[in-house]
Amino acid sequence: MKRRNFLNKSLSASAGAILFPAIIPSTVLGKNAPSNKINIAQIGCGRIAMEHDLPETMKYDMARVIACCDLDSKRLLNCKNEIERQYEEKNGKKNYVKVATYTDYREMLLNKDIDAVIISTPDHWHAQPAMEAALAGKDIYLQKPASLTIKEGRDMSDVINRTGRILQVGSQQRSLDPWPQFKRACELVRNGRIGELQSIFIGLPGDPSGEEEPGMAVPDNLDYDMWLGSTPFVYYTEKRVHPQHDLSRPGWLRCEQFGAGMITGWGAHHVDTAHWGMGTEFSGPVEIEAEAKFPESGLWNVHGDFKVTATYENGVVMHISGSYPNGVRFEGSEGWIFVTRGDYAVTASDPASESGTSEALKASDPKILTSEIGPDEIHLYESSEQHGNWLECIRSRRQPVAPAEIAHRSCSACLVSQIAMKLPRKLFWDPAKERFRNDDEANAMLSRPQRYPYGTSFI
Repeated sequence: MKRRNFLNKSLSASAGAILFPAIIPSTVLGKNAPSNKINIAQIGCGRIAMEHDLPETMKYDMARVIACCDLDSKRLLNCKNEIERQYEEKNGKKNYVKVATYTDYREMLLNKDIDAVIISTPDHWHAQPAMEAALAGKDIYLQKPASLTIKEGRDMSDVINRTGRILQVGSQQRSLDPWPQFKRACELVRNGRIGELQSIFIGLPGDPSGEEEPGMAVPDNLDYDMWLGSTPFVYYTEKRVHPQHDLSRPGWLRCEQFGAGMITGWGAHHVDTAHWGMGTEFSGPVEIEAEAKFPESGLWNVHGDFKVTATYENGVVMHISGSYPNGVRFEGSEGWIFVTRGDYAVTASDPASESGTSEALKASDPKILTSEIGPDEIHLYESSEQHGNWLECIRSRRQPVAPAEIAHRSCSACLVSQIAMKLPRKLFWDPAKERFRNDDEANAMLSRPQRYPYGTSFI
């Protein structure tokens, strides 16, 4: 069944099954009145949702999470209970919110009480629900990377632009909380404090390979067919999906079927910072070449050690490798700036190469870092915190700090890097047409076949 037909036909079929949040007592007035809240639903209830997206969103009074959705019923129930517990603890009232639960986000999107969704799913389930949420009139917070392929990323950005929805991607290095040093570094570079920008060196952590894993029975609590989504059917084994007993790092991150590896995992952050610093947020490289080691056996098959060299139209050359310190180093004709998160991993269970220093921001000359940005110089978008900026933009309808097109371009630079890892030659990329020049083999890798009835092709 086509996706749009599903949405229409499911409305009548599921109307009686949809759960709505309990009414907040009338004693809650003023800015906290229910009518002043942005009603939010969470799609995906794994580690990023529970450790990052939900806590960062629920701390804002303007937000109210009223629903959650997951294909794993154990995670779904855990998420529901935790949201309700936190609201009870915060407001001192039992049943402050009765969270509705869904195992199919398409049914959830029919709930007209929901204003916006947070999508914290595996990479292969980013673009499709984002597009469907926009078509259903919802605003979206989308975990990075923006897409699994360049084709679906382009489609997603176009749908967001056409529908006028507010989409924020979780490129939180753009926000002051918790890392103000990234905006500071980019402003200094954009305003010529290191002279003419010449090179950028990005250090990314890598992923180890793994052993072969035997097939296992699919747990009763998991809809595995839908979890696979648009990707080909493969046998279930726990390390391919996510742990059944905790929220530690899931195995899908190391399977090319579901993502590109750390080139998009961390690369979506650091390449985005590089684009911000050199002012190429709506473009991309024009030449790219790479080399990488891929596992010869085992379940996990994303790239290991690698090196990427990408040249931009402005002449800046961007180097990406695990051999560099984790962070972004801007080198100019008159000095350099290095910026990193310091001693930080994405989550406690993530791999992270050593930055070599706990200093989050340093330069060839310390005076560079204390330089004042004048009123007539370039001042970059100021966002206090990524989720808060999204909520504010839902109300104001202003574009957020990391909108769909900027996120798509950062993701695209990572994905063309991953394509270059597969091909033993220099590739020539046209960022305007989003095609490789005179290279049918490379262009065939801009999209993937999609398994019916899932995928953006069937929306």
